Amino acid sequence: MGRLRTLTTHDVEKLLFEGRQIVIMDRDVLQLDGWLNEHPGGRLAILHMVGRDATNEINIYHLSSTIRSMQRYRIGRLINPWKNRTPPIRGGAFADPDEIDLTESNSDSDLSDATTICAHSTSSDDVQHHDNARLRNVTKQGVVGDLPGATLTKRSPPSIPQRDAATEALIQKTIQGEVDDNIRDYPSLDSRTQREIEDRYHALHDRVKNEGYYECHYREYAKELARYLTIFTLFMTTLLHGWYWTSAALLGLFWHQIMFTAHDAGHRGITQNFVYDTLIGIFIADFCCGLSIGWWKSSHNVHHLITNHTEHDPDIQNVPLFATCPSFFKSIHSSYYDFTFVWDKAADFAVRYQKYTYYPVMGVARFNLYILSLHHLFLGPKPSRSTRWIRKTELASMACYWFLFGYCLVWRTLPDWPTRIAFVLISHIVTLPLHVQITLSHWGMPTADLGEGESFPQRQLRTTMDVDCPEWLDFIHGGLQFQAVHHLFPRVPRHNLRRLQSLVREFCEETGIKYTILSFKNGNEKVLGRLQEVTAQMELMLQCQRYMAETGESGLH
Repeated sequence: MGRLRTLTTHDVEKLLFEGRQIVIMDRDVLQLDGWLNEHPGGRLAILHMVGRDATNEINIYHLSSTIRSMQRYRIGRLINPWKNRTPPIRGGAFADPDEIDLTESNSDSDLSDATTICAHSTSSDDVQHHDNARLRNVTKQGVVGDLPGATLTKRSPPSIPQRDAATEALIQKTIQGEVDDNIRDYPSLDSRTQREIEDRYHALHDRVKNEGYYECHYREYAKELARYLTIFTLFMTTLLHGWYWTSAALLGLFWHQIMFTAHDAGHRGITQNFVYDTLIGIFIADFCCGLSIGWWKSSHNVHHLITNHTEHDPDIQNVPLFATCPSFFKSIHSSYYDFTFVWDKAADFAVRYQKYTYYPVMGVARFNLYILSLHHLFLGPKPSRSTRWIRKTELASMACYWFLFGYCLVWRTLPDWPTRIAFVLISHIVTLPLHVQITLSHWGMPTADLGEGESFPQRQLRTTMDVDCPEWLDFIHGGLQFQAVHHLFPRVPRHNLRRLQSLVREFCEETGIKYTILSFKNGNEKVLGRLQEVTAQMELMLQCQRYMAETGESGLH
């Protein structure tokens, strides 16, 4: 391979303006247009990195062999420091650098080099205050961005209803309050501070690799397998003896436990081989549990990249049943589902009681996962050529699950409809702790977006919470209690996370990033408190609307 050509910031900006899918990795400029629809992790994972330095994300999500294979997409070497731009999928647009240079040469004002905050707080009307000459490139996503270094704005899709000015001001004030709190409680967003945090994170990652944290200890999975087989044997024994309720509870416990290993496989944390771990994940998730590992990986990859972002993280998009942030009051368009979550009367009603419906809904959440899995397999994005076999294997495995569980067990083995209904409900409700555990680490944490200036490790630690528990209880939590550690190093096998936690604590002490860890009880209280807080904010918004309707005044002073 010949020597790579050197590219300036201006050159890269020009490529972005032309619509190329450009990602920066260790100063290498990658053009990923040809790989966009072939990426096994889904095209959204790439789209969320366009215009950004994705060195951290690429290094922690991919094996060294995969990273080496990316060399074929290198088109040059960047010689200037790169400042992250907001990807079009998140509301950014890339202006013509030639036109910017011409405009700035005739202007006395310079763009501020300070990091600016983007927390869904800029209304669509604010777009008019920017220089239209700098906004030539309107993306296909229907959003408009601004220049690097300036506040990025987003135009709401036409299907999102607009609220009156007073209500909008109240929502924006509430959102900005969380932004201000996060700025106060976490390290400065200036480029020097965030660069130092990233340098320490790189050093920590080197230590994680060198000290063997990525090595999987298969003896731990031997213990796991013994536990799974014991639970499954007890389930079959009680079923054959006609102890149907006990059998249902044991089946739910089996699902609860075995899905932890599917999570490991989804992150390639077992064999670190894409094909082998995918097959393990399909066997557990699709064949044993009736859930699509392909759907899970598709949504989970995005969740890890843009954690707790209301418009992009599918894990917190649960309107009208739940709202964990006042941003949902404005109605948001999900970039993952390509669907508008409209705030309506149903949301007004359901969110008023969300603190009380949290556990009941978590008890039946598995039924929703069936729907999402089937939607992905039959109506989801067309798989790439390299992953077409996965979709076919999933469909076959899912068919086996429904034949064995739905027909052989529920229909043929259980004697009558009351028993069938009770069996299905009990087996699914028993998985409630798993769904609570999944939501626990994020629903009580900040959702404010502090912009492209925030480093990857700081955002992950700011939006994620660990759960403290004694080591002997680790099998109940399945490694999900170390979510903050896991979000920093998602490929590390879960049996190594407790040991790695001490290094993450040291990293947080060195960088000044707050490390949030609570007991399971206190974590639940934090989530319920957050739900109650958002309910109170919604009630205030509704009071404002009623006052406006009655008096014609906002009541805001």
